[in-house]
Amino acid sequence: MPAMKWNWKGLAAAAAMAMAAHAATAAVPLPALGANPAEVSVSGLSAGGFMAVQLHVAYSATFKRGAGVVAGGPFYCAEGSILNATGRCMTHSSNIPVSSLVSTTNSWAASGAIDPVSNLSGSKVYLFSGTSDNTVKQAVMDDLKTYYQSFVPAASTVYRNNIGAGHAMVTDDYGGACSTTAAPYINNCGLDLAGEILTQLYGPLNPRNNGTLGGTFTEFNQSEFITGHGMAATGWIYVPQACTTTSCRVHLVLHGCKQNYTDVGDQYVKKTGYNRWADTNNIVLVYPQTSTAAINSCWDWWGYDNANYSKKSGPQMAAMKAMIDRVTGTSGGSGLPAPVGVGTSGATASSMVIGWAGVSGASGYNVYRGGSKVNASPVAGTSYTDTGLAASTTYSWTVAALSASNVEGAMSAAATGATLAGSGGGGGTCFTASNYTHTIAGRAYALYGLTYAYGSNQSMGLWNIYATTTLKQTGPGYYVIGSC
Repeated sequence: MPAMKWNWKGLAAAAAMAMAAHAATAAVPLPALGANPAEVSVSGLSAGGFMAVQLHVAYSATFKRGAGVVAGGPFYCAEGSILNATGRCMTHSSNIPVSSLVSTTNSWAASGAIDPVSNLSGSKVYLFSGTSDNTVKQAVMDDLKTYYQSFVPAASTVYRNNIGAGHAMVTDDYGGACSTTAAPYINNCGLDLAGEILTQLYGPLNPRNNGTLGGTFTEFNQSEFITGHGMAATGWIYVPQACTTTSCRVHLVLHGCKQNYTDVGDQYVKKTGYNRWADTNNIVLVYPQTSTAAINSCWDWWGYDNANYSKKSGPQMAAMKAMIDRVTGTSGGSGLPAPVGVGTSGATASSMVIGWAGVSGASGYNVYRGGSKVNASPVAGTSYTDTGLAASTTYSWTVAALSASNVEGAMSAAATGATLAGSGGGGGTCFTASNYTHTIAGRAYALYGLTYAYGSNQSMGLWNIYATTTLKQTGPGYYVIGSC
């Protein structure tokens, strides 16, 4: 991923400038434009490329047009391990088990954790890898091509791997020298990559608008869809003027690590070449944003936020699906709308009551904590008591209504709540081990020599065999520092 070193002074300065620039601008709700749900696609660079694959595969019924991937890798490449992420999925230091990842994809689709893989056969894919990219090696992208061959017809895939680009989004008129890998990770290689991606996904396009754009950029409120989980409070959307009265296509654009608005300002939103094509081809562009609370401002493609990061229930995944649902005016697979009025109450040191307004036609509800379903069977009423929580800990819940055949509707906006302070007791299972052992067991991950608990992302100290920590599991894939 880009810029794999922290620059605390730079981050602070960038954050201050971003806050000042935004001071006069109030974010507005993401508009419901009635865009065409059959014409939705996604693309991304680096961590955004990995996330684009995740969204395309997990939500193949939504991203029907397909995906553009720049310097990404196969679905579930990291398998929840930071060591896999930084090793085989970037440097290709060991082989990526493509056939195993294909089997996992099929298994998850059969269980309903992701959409049916049959949807992928009707979509298109564009892949790009620069010959000077030493961050995500071409061998990783080669494996992505092999992975897609199990699901997408070869005739529907384009793979461009003959340009001397570094690790960056490529344009034909903006950015640094083509072969470099440096902020803002946008390189001028004389290639209109955004145009190639959109043409592959949508077919022949009208000429791009090289003049003043006729549409509108709007900063929208992401907090409607998710709070925390490494995502910023606001994102951006570009709406061509024609799309205020016409049902348009929708393309989700995902930045890479160290490329969100705080990191590089509006360069990824406005300088990567997508908007001028969108303006003349009736394509609404949605630019979600991570926050600097996310590791290196990356999207969650290895599990730093949630163990279900690559499934439909992954918090970041569900949030972006909900954004698309808003823009297209659609709901979930059952046709039921998202529950409203979701809130928390009755906190104890180990439990929380989640309540919501009833949805007409619903036979029951599913409740998710941090993207993981917590109810064993459908909830009949409009409240649920979630137990086994850690004391003095903030959690996030979402709710989806179920049809008579138990098909979920659209996911609600997230509601957060904090448990009360406790005496160190309570439910859950505890594990006391070295920080190294915790990472090997999948309870924590290591980054830059430090260790962090999965789910809570609490810092556990140095990553070695000498530092010992007690982790308490309070939910699937969710661990906190504590005792039982």
